[in-house]
Amino acid sequence: MEKMKAGLEYSYADEELIARKGRAIKWCEEYNAIDGMDYQKQYDFLKQMLGGVGERVWIAKTFNCDCGKNIYIGNDFTGNFNLTILDIREVYIGNHVMIGPNTLITTVGHPLSFEKRRGYMAQAKPVTIGNDVWIGGNVTILPGITIGNNVVVAAGAVVTHDVPDNTLVGGVPARTIKEIH
Repeated sequence: MEKMKAGLEYSYADEELIARKGRAIKWCEEYNAIDGMDYQKQYDFLKQMLGGVGERVWIAKTFNCDCGKNIYIGNDFTGNFNLTILDIREVYIGNHVMIGPNTLITTVGHPLSFEKRRGYMAQAKPVTIGNDVWIGGNVTILPGITIGNNVVVAAGAVVTHDVPDNTLVGGVPARTIKEIH
């Protein structure tokens, strides 16, 4: 756990990590079983499940995560259908953020070396998403990425580098398309 928190390679076969992921799987099952029209019950459950939740936060079914307690969401958030957040490390999401369907935010990666992968090694880095961000559908955000304020990430993009404020990015890998204001 200490190596993981320090951003070093760690074993994802660690018993504490396995137990934490097991709790998250159960939480996600419970959350996804809530009546889709019972917004208050969904919101109340997210407030218990996640590390921090602002006002007017909604995540559609099906939502999946690795921990839950490492996700911090500001006010006025919409996470559309099939949102997956692999929050081995922290994921910070600002205010007024919309995330399209089938999006993956991941804080964890694995080594290129097959020997290390066979040894269950991983490395994790936090992800930060600023305020007033729109992330289109089918987007992937990789570990360690910071997305600035007033950013639009086009559908289908794979974000492999930090994105500055006031930018529209798209493509694989995501590249700047233009500045926006």
